[in-house]
Amino acid sequence: MHTHVTTVETKNEAASKKDAILSVIHSRKSVRHFISGKAVPKETLDTILRAGMAAASAVNLQPWQFVVIDERAVMDSLAAGLPYAKMLRDAGAAIVVCGDSTVRTKEFAFWEFDCSLASANILLAAEAMGLGAVWTAVHPDPARISAVRNILHLPENIIPLNVIPLGYPTGADKPKDKYKPDKIHWNKY
Repeated sequence: MHTHVTTVETKNEAASKKDAILSVIHSRKSVRHFISGKAVPKETLDTILRAGMAAASAVNLQPWQFVVIDERAVMDSLAAGLPYAKMLRDAGAAIVVCGDSTVRTKEFAFWEFDCSLASANILLAAEAMGLGAVWTAVHPDPARISAVRNILHLPENIIPLNVIPLGYPTGADKPKDKYKPDKIHWNKY
């Protein structure tokens, strides 16, 4: 006789999970002000990376590569080389989300989309863990790509999409209500 154990989520558990997830989504903000230099533990970074890798991916190809930075000199070099990433000087760590341009279906490379989804998960995971984070764009700007590629010694097929500074927020950055009903169209434009 085989016994199957199944987990049935109660309505209260489902409602609690929904509320927690929506709270994180609506609390997420672009954090540019960090408690200077307070390190982010490697275990925390690993949890955040696991969330990034849980993202949806076209044909499950997972074309992402992540460069985790916890050395001050590397973060300072990136801050100097990227015009909109000066907050790296105070961040406790950073994750550079990259796409492998050789990972593709027969017809298309989806790395930009897949890595964007992974980045969104990273931003939400950081928020859920009480950290601050911000997407700083690298791709498609050739100068920014070159700067990141040179600093991190990236091979040609690895394209940096963004640099995500992470750290402990000062509280200066607040979430914004971005809901705009005029951008919603039902059944047709």
